[in-house]
Amino acid sequence: MVRAQSAWPGPGQQIFCLRERVSDPAEHLEQLERVPVAHLSRVGRKLAIVLDRPLRKRCEFLSILKQPTGEGPTVEQLFFRTESGIRAHRSRARVELLPSQAVPMTVAIDSAERYPWRFPGATTLRRKLAAGDYALLKEGRTEAVVERKTFDNLLGDIGAIQALHHALADLAHLPAAALVVEAQYADFLDAARLAGRWPAGHLARVLAELQAMHPTLPIVFAGNRKLANAWCLRFFAACAQRAAAPQLELVREIVAAYAAAPTDASVDNQLRAAALARAESAFALAELATEFPEVKRPRVRRVLAQLEAERLLVRTGRGRGTRWMRPA
Repeated sequence: MVRAQSAWPGPGQQIFCLRERVSDPAEHLEQLERVPVAHLSRVGRKLAIVLDRPLRKRCEFLSILKQPTGEGPTVEQLFFRTESGIRAHRSRARVELLPSQAVPMTVAIDSAERYPWRFPGATTLRRKLAAGDYALLKEGRTEAVVERKTFDNLLGDIGAIQALHHALADLAHLPAAALVVEAQYADFLDAARLAGRWPAGHLARVLAELQAMHPTLPIVFAGNRKLANAWCLRFFAACAQRAAAPQLELVREIVAAYAAAPTDASVDNQLRAAALARAESAFALAELATEFPEVKRPRVRRVLAQLEAERLLVRTGRGRGTRWMRPA
C-alpha cells in the first residue's frame, strides 16, 4: 500500500509515493478503484504491473534507495509511473543493466566441448554440465545456461527428435537459458545446403514445433560461430549484472507474496468460459453479468461480441430481448 497524489499520472508525469506499511484504523480511507492484476514482475529496480483491463493497464513502481548525506538510515523513495509517462521520460532509451557496471564472470564449459567458445575476461573451467554446453556460475550456483548447436549438430539431433525435446525441456526449466545455433534460419530451408538429408518443409515444421513446445526457451539463429560466441558472451554478461543488482525490498516482497495470475485467469477469459458454459441454453447479458458484479457491462458486451465474431455464439432478438446461445 502506498500514498500517492493521483490515481493515474498523465503523460510525462511520475508521482512520488510514500509507502504505507500500517494504516491507522481510525483514518477514513476511500477505495477509488479495484482492478485485477493480469501480470506482475520485477524489471531491474522496478515493479512492472499489467492490469486486467483494456485501457490504462500498464504501470510501474520505481524503487530507489537514497543514501543519507550524514548519519541516518537509508530512505526508500517510490515513484509511480504509467506507460505514457515512461514513454515521455527522457531516460526511455536507457538500458536497464548499465554496461559500465562490469561484473566478474565465471563460466563453466562442458568437458565434451572439443573446440569451445572463448570468454575473454572471464574465469573459465572445464567440467561435466548437467544441462547445456556453457554455464554462468555465481558462488557455485548456475545463473544461466547456453546450449550450442552447429548446423550439422541440429540436423543430426532432429533425427532423434524425442531426445531433443527432452534436452530442451531440461534447459527450459532453468532460470535463464537459450539454444544458440551457429547458422541462419534460412540455411535450414535451403535445399542445396540440406543435400537431401531432410526436406525443407519438414525442417520448417520441426523448428516451429521446437519453439512452440518450449515457449520459454529462446532459440537464437546467430549466423556463424563468431556471432554465436559473441551473443553468448553478451548474454552471460547481462545475466551476471542482473544477479549482482541489489534485491530491493519492495520488489522482492511483492513478487514473492503476490503470484501473478496466469493468462487463462484473466477476467476476459473467465467471462468467455462462463458464457460458453451457459450457452447450452439461451441466456441474457444480465444473467452473465451477475456472475461478475465488479465488471462493467461494456466489457461483458465486448466479450460476447468477440465470441459471436469467432462463431462460438449466436445472437437472437434485439434490445432487452437479446439472447446468446451456441450455433445450431
